[in-house]
Amino acid sequence: MTVIDGEAVAAELRSELQSRVDELADAGERPTLATVLMSPDPASETYVEMKQQDCEELGIVTRDVELPTDAPGEELFTAIDELNADPEVDGVLVQAPVPDHVDYRRVVERIDPLKDVDAFHPENVGRLVAGYPRYKPCTPHGIQRLLAAAEVDPAGKHAVVVGRSRIVGRPMANLLVQKAAGGNATTTVCHSRTEDLASQTRQADILVAAAGVPELIDGAMLSPGVVVIDVGINRVEADTEKGYELVGDVEFESARETASAITPVPGGVGPMTRAMLLYNTVKATALQADVEIELP
Repeated sequence: MTVIDGEAVAAELRSELQSRVDELADAGERPTLATVLMSPDPASETYVEMKQQDCEELGIVTRDVELPTDAPGEELFTAIDELNADPEVDGVLVQAPVPDHVDYRRVVERIDPLKDVDAFHPENVGRLVAGYPRYKPCTPHGIQRLLAAAEVDPAGKHAVVVGRSRIVGRPMANLLVQKAAGGNATTTVCHSRTEDLASQTRQADILVAAAGVPELIDGAMLSPGVVVIDVGINRVEADTEKGYELVGDVEFESARETASAITPVPGGVGPMTRAMLLYNTVKATALQADVEIELP
């Protein structure tokens, strides 16, 4: 059984991206990512700081825009408009969630599709579904990279995705089913209305668990030799110094007895999500500057 090391795969990709950042710099283009924070979630500030740190390590410039959570939504839209219009900014990321009084759909639609490094704008979603993506959403793309690093080809396999969010579940299913490298799988999507979830998960050659439910899936719900990608990051109470521990959507110890390969939580999908944000930022810079680089 193989534990797929997301930290190692992400580190290798960051190293390869470093040379592309250098190529862009030699062409007079320094990638710049703007992060916009107006989130009521205290953890969001930490997430933004981690993303900024990742950028700085590669020489990607960051812009930090912070707005009070009680500010009118128009202030956020104005900030996005200004970043869209700034030729020095290549990528714009609005950290979710936003306050309840702000319509997140309008936020996503406000970002220039060329600067939408999350790949959530309807234009970028449409291109993904049509089979010619400009950018791929960070987590599903990172999962594709993890499968490739583990020498798992989805072609001809039965992939089961548990979860249908617009961030992971739906785009993951789209990527797995497409006639392209990293795809060509027979793909089933399960969700909260799926009856007898175990009967579906036992059919999987590749299982992507992205439901956001702690340890929803255990080893008894898997078939021998399955490849398990666990997207979940859930805090559960535990007798630890912090008072909690992080667990995935898969019960790791029982699943590892059945799986041929599995991602840990933490240290699996998470590092790849952050690495793919860097990838999209570098790609966005090259596209907007019309500089040809070969992305890794």
